[in-house]
Amino acid sequence: MSTIQIISTKDAPQAIGPYSQAVTAGDMVFCSGQVPLDPETMVLVEGNVAAQTHQVFKNLSAVLKAADVSLQQVVKATVFLQDMNDFAEMNGVYAEYFGDHKPARATVEVAKLPLGARVEIEATAIRK
Repeated sequence: MSTIQIISTKDAPQAIGPYSQAVTAGDMVFCSGQVPLDPETMVLVEGNVAAQTHQVFKNLSAVLKAADVSLQQVVKATVFLQDMNDFAEMNGVYAEYFGDHKPARATVEVAKLPLGARVEIEATAIRK
């Protein structure tokens, strides 16, 4: 049976509920959804969905680093958008961070995201 390890870093926003930033189980890393909070102030980054998506990737990258993996080891991502009309703008930023690496992905529109965020992304990675 795999040992479960809780991942936590001060370089990403602290959990705002009863959950962990990430959990590992064996070689798998399961990252909770990241919203565009500045980890120092815990205030939502203002601006368009591109600005918010950049902050989400900074936060997600920090959590992955704390688990000794990177975006290049992500096998599945789920993107939650408050408005699907923001898809192209979010997708452009998403492509900047993943480059040629193309993990499986689902993108869904939701009625509301925590703290009024426009985007949230969760990811699953594997340790190589």
